[in-house]
Amino acid sequence: MYSLVLALHSWIRWAALALGILATIAVATDRTGPRAERTGLFFIMALDIQLLLGLLLYLVLSPFTATALHDMGAAMRNPSLRFWAVEHAATMLLAVVIAHVGRVISRRAPTPESRRTRQMICFALSTILMIVATPWPGMANGRPLFRV
Repeated sequence: MYSLVLALHSWIRWAALALGILATIAVATDRTGPRAERTGLFFIMALDIQLLLGLLLYLVLSPFTATALHDMGAAMRNPSLRFWAVEHAATMLLAVVIAHVGRVISRRAPTPESRRTRQMICFALSTILMIVATPWPGMANGRPLFRV
């Protein structure tokens, strides 16, 4: 079960990252709105799926977080455990929150231009946070680009 959820989480990250970039570009370039709204909605959906898979890994399936949660003091002294238990999880959660906040505050914007600006800033920031917290190959906690 762990391998399956981890593979899904690994593959869906590409959809989330691509949709984050596309949603940011769509909001920045679309004057009418429907295309940007649809892309933003799909971005939020991909983030929500990633969040659910990530929480399942974090709270139930992952041996890394099970070890870290058993003794957080020791985990904070171990860079690898700290990355998985705190840094990756907190940054990705923040990315999801910022994307959701961007959609909500844009609905209350007084003008279409401020609506687009709010979404663009929040989607871009969310995407940047996801890129920063992804365990890319070559990093200390790096993982393969594609799990099988």
